[in-house]
Amino acid sequence: MKAPRIKIVRMEAAVADGFVASQLRKTLPGARFEVVDRIVDGSPFDPHLLEVTAYRGRFLRHCPGTRHYLCCGYRILHIGVQCSLECTYCILQAYFNQPNLRLFGNTGEMLQLLEAELASHPHDLHRFGTGEFTDSLLLDPRTRLSSRLVPFFAGRPNAVLELKTKTDFIEPLLDLHHGGNTIVAWSLNAPAIRRSEESRAASIGERLQAARRCAEAGYRLAFHFDPLIEHPDWKGGYGEVLERLFHAVDPANIVWISLGAFRFMPALKSIIQDRHPGSGIVHGEFIRGLDGKVRYFRDIRVELFRFMYEGIRAVDPGLCVYLCMEGEDIWRDVFGTSPEERGGLPAMLDGAVRERMGIVAGKP
Repeated sequence: MKAPRIKIVRMEAAVADGFVASQLRKTLPGARFEVVDRIVDGSPFDPHLLEVTAYRGRFLRHCPGTRHYLCCGYRILHIGVQCSLECTYCILQAYFNQPNLRLFGNTGEMLQLLEAELASHPHDLHRFGTGEFTDSLLLDPRTRLSSRLVPFFAGRPNAVLELKTKTDFIEPLLDLHHGGNTIVAWSLNAPAIRRSEESRAASIGERLQAARRCAEAGYRLAFHFDPLIEHPDWKGGYGEVLERLFHAVDPANIVWISLGAFRFMPALKSIIQDRHPGSGIVHGEFIRGLDGKVRYFRDIRVELFRFMYEGIRAVDPGLCVYLCMEGEDIWRDVFGTSPEERGGLPAMLDGAVRERMGIVAGKP
């Protein structure tokens, strides 16, 4: 796939001489660079504009779960917002009040905060990821941010970094010293859903080829089937992707696979219908969940999850598989047990890190 075509880089003066800005000047020699005192929300959407700001909020955040559903305990390393892949179901369409790609240029401050956080809890195992509010690797060929983050985590015995993407932009990663502490993760979907709902993202084949190359470079991998979307012959489609996945990479290199059924805030329905009139994903059989989001009926979710879990278990019974934002009742219907019976979902994922990555920090 092709990287976003950036024609204008608008940056705040406070970060105009920082690492991100300097990398952008090297990798985007044909772009126009503008320096302003402050970038404010509300600028008109421009697909060729990249904003670089001095972030004034919290770089380190907890995953925005709810008390009604089990959360994985993921920590967000906040590097920027928005995405240009325009997947029809993307929650970012309704989440932010500014539409343009935006990166945070004060990476030195971010790393100082991260260093202090890890040092203050040296005996805990910390799982961080950058893929909550943007795609982790979408702009990495331009920013080379991975060249700062990956070596940083390589020297931290009590932390792992997960880079989650729908791209195949892994070239900047391949020669980095990662120390076995970085997981490169891909969101996957059925071929029909990729074509109709993720048309600007890398193809399934491109993602799996990128995963294979990362594994060859010594990285551990993860995969996220989220959102699983009910559609004609969904079993055939998802079964095909599972077969291709385990043909492309050794399951021993996979730390975890997550499963999440399509769910959305009610406000997102009209946005999807307006922006993507050809998509029919909002016309399924839905109910309002305990968190206020619209979800598939329970039996549909259970059928989706069971099919995927059985396909994964047939290849690697020991691979950590977990559900994203579901209750204990759904877990028991799918797995026959609940994470709470195994110390909780965060403990399950910590165990997978120790088992598949050899990291012992925080071991009970």
